[in-house]
Amino acid sequence: MWTAVITLTTIALLAGIGLSFASRRLPSSDVALIEQVNDLLPQTQCAQCGYPGCRPFAAALVEGVAAINLCPPGGEETVRRLADLLGRDVIPLAASVVPSVAVIDESLCIGCTHCRNACPVDAIVGAHQLMHSVIESECTGCELCVAPCPVDCISMRPLA
Repeated sequence: MWTAVITLTTIALLAGIGLSFASRRLPSSDVALIEQVNDLLPQTQCAQCGYPGCRPFAAALVEGVAAINLCPPGGEETVRRLADLLGRDVIPLAASVVPSVAVIDESLCIGCTHCRNACPVDAIVGAHQLMHSVIESECTGCELCVAPCPVDCISMRPLA
């Protein structure tokens, strides 16, 4: 009986040492870096970068297949933070990426709250059956509020 206990203990000890050695020698996963990059992104899930959301864009950045200047809601500040984290050069937002802000034609707004519910950063204020307005300083230009509007009273204006 003691032989079996000593044998199993020895096997477990050797397996633990082997796993410890392997975890130090094998390349670490990029999951932690992807999470750090994802935390820097604005989480609007707007897909303006060409990816379906912020997490897939973060993975593409870590893999080196995406440029750091494709996120209009994040703006220049996010580009700087991404460059610092990933050790890349700071570059201006892509020419195809024009920062914009939502504008509600208040004379057409029916107060349906569809736009307000779609806004990921709560930049739209207004109550049900009452006019809505956009807080420009909070709007990231993600355009997620445009499609749900049943009366097409929302347009995007380039940020000056």
